[in-house]
Amino acid sequence: MDNSITIVGNLTRDPELRYTPSGQAQCTIGVAVNRVWTDRQTNEKQEKVSFFNVVLWREMAENAGECLTKGMRVIVNGRLEQRSWETQDGEKRSVVEIVADEVGPSIRWATAEVKRNERRGGDFDGGGSSAPAARPATNEPPAYDEEPF
Repeated sequence: MDNSITIVGNLTRDPELRYTPSGQAQCTIGVAVNRVWTDRQTNEKQEKVSFFNVVLWREMAENAGECLTKGMRVIVNGRLEQRSWETQDGEKRSVVEIVADEVGPSIRWATAEVKRNERRGGDFDGGGSSAPAARPATNEPPAYDEEPF
């Protein structure tokens, strides 16, 4: 069974770049996807907005933190994943997110300048970069402790 999704929408907030305790870069972005149609009975324009949380890992996470900003139109390709956790009060929660395989700017109504990064040496995840301390806990769902695959 294929679990892939592609969305095109606008960033609802600036990217939130964090690091796991092991130094793995993780970034979350919010994407709003608008659907516009004309109601055939009333001939009136209708609109519905869906909001998606997207998780990016490693170099893609760091790149997103550097170049994406609130309001930009992006194309996201990835897979849906559900994760669960328990709050400090013992309540069980879960969320479905898009784990990104690719993220890029949409150039339908804008231009973009692409700058290729130099490859980082060493292992697959870019080597042992010195990562800043993880962001303190908030009311948001907790970040992954490690990559989800």
